[in-house]
Amino acid sequence: MPQKSRDGYHLIVVGAGNAALTTALTAREQGAQVVVLEKAPKELRGGNSRFTGGLFRFAYRSIEEITPLRPDVLAAEWENIDVGTYPPERFYQDMMRVTGGLTDPDLSMVLAERSYETVRWLTGLGVRWEWTVLWSVRQGDQLRFNPGAVLEVENKGIGLTNTLFRVAEESGIEVQYQSKVVRLLQDRRGRVCGVTVKTPDGFHDLRARAVVLASGGFQANPEMRVRYLGPDWNLVKVRGTRFNTGEVLQAALDIGAQPVGHWAGCHATPVDANSPPVGDLALTDRTNRLSYPFALMVNVEGKRFVDEGEDLGQYTYAKTGRSILAQPRSLAFQIFDQKTVHLREKRYETGKPVVADTLDELARRLGLDPAALNRTVQEFNAAVRDGEFDPSRKDGKSTAGLEPPRSNWAQRIDSPPFVAYPVTGGITFTFGGIKIDTQARVLDTEDNPIPGLYATGEVTGGFFYFNYPGGAGLMRGAVFGRIAGRNAVGE
Repeated sequence: MPQKSRDGYHLIVVGAGNAALTTALTAREQGAQVVVLEKAPKELRGGNSRFTGGLFRFAYRSIEEITPLRPDVLAAEWENIDVGTYPPERFYQDMMRVTGGLTDPDLSMVLAERSYETVRWLTGLGVRWEWTVLWSVRQGDQLRFNPGAVLEVENKGIGLTNTLFRVAEESGIEVQYQSKVVRLLQDRRGRVCGVTVKTPDGFHDLRARAVVLASGGFQANPEMRVRYLGPDWNLVKVRGTRFNTGEVLQAALDIGAQPVGHWAGCHATPVDANSPPVGDLALTDRTNRLSYPFALMVNVEGKRFVDEGEDLGQYTYAKTGRSILAQPRSLAFQIFDQKTVHLREKRYETGKPVVADTLDELARRLGLDPAALNRTVQEFNAAVRDGEFDPSRKDGKSTAGLEPPRSNWAQRIDSPPFVAYPVTGGITFTFGGIKIDTQARVLDTEDNPIPGLYATGEVTGGFFYFNYPGGAGLMRGAVFGRIAGRNAVGE
């Protein structure tokens, strides 16, 4: 058993989302006395994790590795489930591909290789899974998934955090709410030995043998967004918690933690243009608008600006929001016709579409120039190549001689009534953070571990650049949370 601090704690965990609670639970399994510091009040606890769709990307080599995760599925049903295969090598390759080869190779390999065991561990804790509705397609009796994106937590992020908090409380883990960490404490040798906390009663110091930072990024801080992401990000809608404002990240930098990763990058996704300015627990992630691969997307000038079918949605949605923000008024419209409107995911039900029988009428209702929209649609329709449309895979049904091109799922927009959704960009989390090694130790600017300091989740950098494979964020937090919890107890 490791030695306790004078406050009786082996470990302080800063934050209270997926990354923090997996850290705390892992440490507690080893008998450690753990305290979790949550900046939010109890009713708003859970960080960004509570707002997520609950998708975990993980590696598996066969459907037989999925069956233990879904004991509720009847044996006869498995015959109609197609999950493909997604070995760790493919997970790693996806990380490399979507980040342009910039992701830290060692960290990404650990993420891929330990993802399945982590999902099994979460299942053992009582996390319940269901089939993800994201990027899955039902064809006849068959339910087909894009490999890697198969399971989401039942009741999404709320279900995830409720389960983790319940297990934490049953395990005797102390959670202190409205406890904002403002400073990391170090002894004379530079070892991190505690934190200074601001509570409604004032400031006080809390000491432990080690500290794990799992407090998220700075996406809810408009000053830091402008400083690192640029002026266009000042008024962006924040999809998640309003409490991720970067103070803990800054506290780590103040004691010499090494900044790493894509500080000018973030996870930004298309959301309902009428979304609230910050995450709403009544909506959680249901403001997302991710069926654009089957739509035509135009800006307020009636012009296309991205390849809607560049890749499977799970590999493009995190950067598409950024493209929308760069458009005039940070506004765009996803236009479906009757051939594809049925492919909208269920979350579109939270918005009110604009419906019209003609493109002229649609343009007027959207506030667009009818001539410009008609021209865009006519040029697109003329460029569509023949081929078989298949929403379950990259079908290669593309356009010819069009800029920007349409690489997959190109279908003529010619079957009214037309259905359109106004969208903007919403920020989920930031990509820049502090550097960790494969043991989840925080490294200083000379690449030396800072004694007593670990980190996991969105406060860390080096994983994602420009883009992000769907479900990798929750998986990163849990994988490195388990690593941090295990290693920090040994301090």
